[in-house]
Amino acid sequence: MAALQQTQAWQAANAQHHFHPFSDNGAIRAEGARVITRAEGCHLWDSNGKQYLDAFAGLWCVNLGYGRQELIDAATRQMQELPYYNLFFKTTTTPVIELAREIAEIAPAHMNQVFFTGSGSEANDTVFRMVRRYWDVKGEPERKVIIGRRNGYHGSTVAGASLGGMSGMHKQGDLPIPGVEHVDQPYWFGEGGDQSPEAFGVQAARSLETKIKELGAHRVAAFIAEPIQGAGGIIIPPASYWPEIKRIVKQYGILLVVDEVICGFGRTGEWFGSDYYDLQPDLMPIAKGLSSGYLPIGGVVMADHFANTLASEGGDFNHGFTYSGHPVCAAVALENIRILRREGIVTRVKEDIGPKFQQALQTLADHPLVGEVRGVGMLGAIELVSNKDTRERFPDEGSTGTQCRDLALQEGLVLRATGDTMLMSPPLILSEQHLDELITKTMSALDKTLHTIK
Repeated sequence: MAALQQTQAWQAANAQHHFHPFSDNGAIRAEGARVITRAEGCHLWDSNGKQYLDAFAGLWCVNLGYGRQELIDAATRQMQELPYYNLFFKTTTTPVIELAREIAEIAPAHMNQVFFTGSGSEANDTVFRMVRRYWDVKGEPERKVIIGRRNGYHGSTVAGASLGGMSGMHKQGDLPIPGVEHVDQPYWFGEGGDQSPEAFGVQAARSLETKIKELGAHRVAAFIAEPIQGAGGIIIPPASYWPEIKRIVKQYGILLVVDEVICGFGRTGEWFGSDYYDLQPDLMPIAKGLSSGYLPIGGVVMADHFANTLASEGGDFNHGFTYSGHPVCAAVALENIRILRREGIVTRVKEDIGPKFQQALQTLADHPLVGEVRGVGMLGAIELVSNKDTRERFPDEGSTGTQCRDLALQEGLVLRATGDTMLMSPPLILSEQHLDELITKTMSALDKTLHTIK
């Protein structure tokens, strides 16, 4: 009874004083928010004592799981030594120097410079500024347009939401801002029709070439895309897609920005999605798994040619944040990467738990609600359909996914629903026992969703 009363008090205070992100705040005020009070490993507990397997790693980010003492100790040491200082006015700090060097060691070989931000959204705002400044310095100031993908996600700030292609976000705030265009996404299951994945992948990629020709190549600055679309539904491009994109950006001389905020730091079984697809980007926005979500930090990893152009010819770069490279956040991120390296976790995702996760997911494919199961590394998606043969969706698209998500929570499992696509992105430390729990609870949620629909 005491726990219930405390929960109700917290929910009341939350309703009175806290406005939630990406939420119907009216509904939360009426229903009461779920109050998470502690976490350990791959599990969370709410204020009523209910345990959940977090199959979404927070928001794609808690790669090392919860409660890693080394990360807590790194933050404590840095707090005691230097809790804060800025990077303006020709100043740096030792955690930032060491973190930048560590990132350069694991990044693609041609990328050795990092600009730090406080989040992935800030990283993509920085990309917007950097790309335009680069072309100014190169003597091509007419190159202003940045092309993204429909249903891509690059954050929720004004520039980040504009670069992303989510219509629901664009409807709020008169977005995208001028100078941003969007092309097709490589979503074969949802949009491929009767085409083979290979043919559809080429077609989706060539929508970029069509847009470049429409705008004029001399006006196009960059193409930005996630290696695998995350928030859009874990959309894994057909094998033909990225090679064709690489041809196009090279042919027309535009920059390639690969948003690694979700795919970076081991989630695909490589350090970066750019390694998985051999993309050789000019810029890589990073965040999330950089610190396993323990403290907010992001950045932009730059190709040497790009960074050297801005450094040698650009003069002052009039952009930055109070918390760029915050020393405590940098210290935690540095220790996070060292743990990933020391414990061989990226290799484990590639060779051990990743393949086991993908194999286990496929056991759900025969379920009457499931139209497709797909994944890479520690990313997985389950498409819910009313007709498995035709891939036909349910009439009120999104309601079935929401039902399944809520029923999974009742089972003690945190999944995410994008429309009627169920998404998984568990911690990289997931054990086989955790994996069994994940599949058992997912199957139960699917069964109960099917029963509810019938």
